[in-house]
Amino acid sequence: MMKNTAPPINPKVTDAPRALKRSRPVQVADQIKRWVVERDLRKGDKLPNEAEMIAQFKVSKGTVREAMRILEAQGLIVTKTGPGGGSSVGEVSKDRAMSLLGNYFYFKDLSLSDIYQIRKLLEPEMVANLAGHLDDSTLAELRAMAHQYPEPARSPEEEKQQHISSLAFHARLAEASDNDLLGFVIAFMARILADLTVYRRLYAAPNKELWERGRRHQIELVDALERGDGPGARAIMLSHMEGAETMMNAQEMRITREFMAETPTS
Repeated sequence: MMKNTAPPINPKVTDAPRALKRSRPVQVADQIKRWVVERDLRKGDKLPNEAEMIAQFKVSKGTVREAMRILEAQGLIVTKTGPGGGSSVGEVSKDRAMSLLGNYFYFKDLSLSDIYQIRKLLEPEMVANLAGHLDDSTLAELRAMAHQYPEPARSPEEEKQQHISSLAFHARLAEASDNDLLGFVIAFMARILADLTVYRRLYAAPNKELWERGRRHQIELVDALERGDGPGARAIMLSHMEGAETMMNAQEMRITREFMAETPTS
């Protein structure tokens, strides 16, 4: 068998096999993003005009315009018309980024266990790091959220609101994290779970045990965070995640069985 002695090809984005399947405007859009990053441009900084873009990237007017439309749709640039107009660097909001990422997972067959696998790894560590580092205002806000529903739900609608409120508590914790990436991932998990709660009607049957356990854990967690007890906060969150996963899976199975029982057979 002959040994391949061909010289290595310098790695470039445009040389990657997957890049060959991408349209020219998409490749140019990526080049523009790299160009912006290399120059450390920030929100509001002006971009070159169309003619300069054509010369810079050696592509046609149509390709530049399509690349700019792609970036504008992503929220990465802002284009204004009229005097003083032109394109400038935009800033993708957290909400928009989550919506775009959510679109990717929309057609994935995510399970509750998939989500909790991530949550059990990340959230206990996050709260351990937050312990003793939250200001009085944040602690008061979290405590108010933990005490928001002193009674279990009496209807499916109340159950839905309590589920969503509980996940908002986790999103607020994520917002307090000084690790932007960690906070984003955890908040995104909470959003996906909130969507699944609604889409799969996991709130259809009130679950007193889930309410009671979740409320107790939230109250205990805020106390641990306030006194700076990192190991205690970690243990509370892990216990909460494990119990919530078990009960949510049971809730989903129960609702599925009830749905199948109500579905007429031919």
